[in-house]
Amino acid sequence: MPPLPPPLPDDVLARRQTLPLKPAPVELHGKRFTLKPFEMARDLEALYPLANGAPIVIGERTYPAYDPDEMIWRYMSDGPFPTIDAMRAYFQRQLDLPNGLSFTVFDRTVNHPIGGINYISNDPNFLKVEIAAVWYSPIAQRTGANLEATYLLLKHAFDLGYRRLEWKCHADNERSRRSALRMGFKFEGVQEHHQIIKGRNRDTAWFRLLDHEWDVVRAQLETMIDHNS
Repeated sequence: MPPLPPPLPDDVLARRQTLPLKPAPVELHGKRFTLKPFEMARDLEALYPLANGAPIVIGERTYPAYDPDEMIWRYMSDGPFPTIDAMRAYFQRQLDLPNGLSFTVFDRTVNHPIGGINYISNDPNFLKVEIAAVWYSPIAQRTGANLEATYLLLKHAFDLGYRRLEWKCHADNERSRRSALRMGFKFEGVQEHHQIIKGRNRDTAWFRLLDHEWDVVRAQLETMIDHNS
């Protein structure tokens, strides 16, 4: 029988007592994008027209009518939303999570929100948290929004002392799987029959990034962000 691994250092174990179950709200500022804790009164009416399939106009940036299921919501837990009240209920469930924090992603070049991203399944006792419920309006395509927003959440969590950041997605969501690998996460496998979403089976692909891997990944992400700026 192999021996147990050695005990973790005292400072690592002590972090479990300092991190709250519900992540503390914070604004995170990048080169082009800012993450702000989601506020219903401020963000809902601005985000809904960007996610329901209607043509989009923000300043000089435009996007034609599109299929919101295909472009945004197909692999998400909810959506598309036929009414703003349906989207309100979706966001409220995120706000009500006892171990999550919902962010709105703002594109400062157009001074407008363009999507959302979340910490969920926060577990301070194990020093791990998940980045999830990530979505962007088609108007944000090829802007580098997901790259920078994910970088900001990774950096913040590792700076707080987390050891493990998780990324999970529907196993058929090839775009999300490619994004995870591109941003330095490592694939851990597929959990079959993991969930039932929208009345259908969901097999879930698991990815993770560990604290001792972060320095190398951080440098890579910062280079990628510089090239997108």
